[in-house]
Amino acid sequence: MNRASAQKPATTSVDLVALAECVEQFSSKTIVLFGDFVADEFQYGEISRVSREAPVLILKHRETQLVPGGGANAANNLASLGARALPVSAVGDDPAGDALIAYFRRKRVDVSGIQRVKGWITPTKTRFLAGWAHTAAQQVLRVDTEPKSNLTDAVREKLRKSLAAKLSRAHALAVSDYGFGVASPQLLQKAMDKRKAAIPVTLDARYDLHAYSKAGITAATPNEAELEAQHRITIGQNIEELARAGRETLVAMRLRSLLVTRGRHGVALLEGGDRLTHIPVHGGDQAVDVTGAGDTVLAAYTLALACGASALEAAHIANIAGGLVVMKRGTATVSREELLEAIRGEASGAAS
Repeated sequence: MNRASAQKPATTSVDLVALAECVEQFSSKTIVLFGDFVADEFQYGEISRVSREAPVLILKHRETQLVPGGGANAANNLASLGARALPVSAVGDDPAGDALIAYFRRKRVDVSGIQRVKGWITPTKTRFLAGWAHTAAQQVLRVDTEPKSNLTDAVREKLRKSLAAKLSRAHALAVSDYGFGVASPQLLQKAMDKRKAAIPVTLDARYDLHAYSKAGITAATPNEAELEAQHRITIGQNIEELARAGRETLVAMRLRSLLVTRGRHGVALLEGGDRLTHIPVHGGDQAVDVTGAGDTVLAAYTLALACGASALEAAHIANIAGGLVVMKRGTATVSREELLEAIRGEASGAAS
């Protein structure tokens, strides 16, 4: 029998008081977020009738909302959780880029690391949501607008310098790679070459986790589908396959921990020594909206590690944060107060 098939899940119990004390420290931490900024646009409308031109619904526009998505959502979650977020990214000189920078300025987040790139397009995901006057809106269409060109070497050099400068005062670095060209293993390596102090470096990459194998990543937070794509497998309910693939990634990337989000099945934490821990989903398993949940998990996990939490403690904190955010509609964040309330609620329930 191989080691993966012999592997048994470790205990999931943690000191909930210690978790709360960790979250209380979030406001003392400075976290750099390096990665792809995305504008999440929501177009809300009421269904007025069916078109005479084609069998499609006609929506009477009610409102438009634009919020941070992708790496920008991770930065937004860091700020909402109380940390000092230092984003390093690029946006186009377009209305979406303007809106993202204005949003973070209103939230008093340092935007000096966000490069404005002339002629570039800010990645934008536009979701159309429709409903009747007294019903919840449902998503009926999504339109993605993506950059038509790569970032120039000059822009990438500016990003490298900005990242290196901001890392000098950071307690941790979170990398959010959505595949739009801001984050790359090569740029990350160059920016971290001269850094002497060791800090947690976490990664959430939509494509090709293993490309970061030599980039100094200490922890990664893929979802199960991303791990499946990396290894060209289907996990489903096969825990042995999850353990095998997770261990291969852990070793290949030289990680201290790998946190795999599994939707309604909670999260799986892999650490050295073939340790695998399953943590059940927090709250109900019927999510309202999973948009951006991985960004929340990345932010909470990074912050907890920056506070000195063990991987297991950080995984519990991230799992609770993820469970809270999927109960909100749209691209949302979790506040430090919400997270503390949920942890203390669990502690009270366990004590009674």
